[in-house]
Amino acid sequence: MTEQKKHNSPFKKDGMFNEAGHLIFELAKDLRRNMTDAEMLLWGYLKNGVKGLKVRRQHPLGIYIADFYCHKIKLIIELDGSVHEKLEVKEYDKKREDDLISWGYKVKRFKNEEVMAATDKVLDEINSIVENLLNSSK
Repeated sequence: MTEQKKHNSPFKKDGMFNEAGHLIFELAKDLRRNMTDAEMLLWGYLKNGVKGLKVRRQHPLGIYIADFYCHKIKLIIELDGSVHEKLEVKEYDKKREDDLISWGYKVKRFKNEEVMAATDKVLDEINSIVENLLNSSK
């Protein structure tokens, strides 16, 4: 019996994409082409990284797509528009967030209005979260 080799594929469970399938990648591509104003604004700041760490936008993770994701510290940043106030969307968001946390991710949510009206405050909070996660991993 031969021993199965472990490989470092980003598509494996706990890899960079957490076994995301082809359709999720296609949906993520569409989402990148159709970002909200708040996502575009925040991406303008995050695309150069945070504290030296790369941030990705509309990143597939298993059956979900994170608005923004930093793999090094497994941080997901979600932006919520008004649709997230609907009960069925809140229930879906809760299950999704519970799943992501159970898979080892950290999730931070901001409202679109927050990003648009208080961008500096949001960026300060993101920088603080990233710094805390970096310090806790040392």
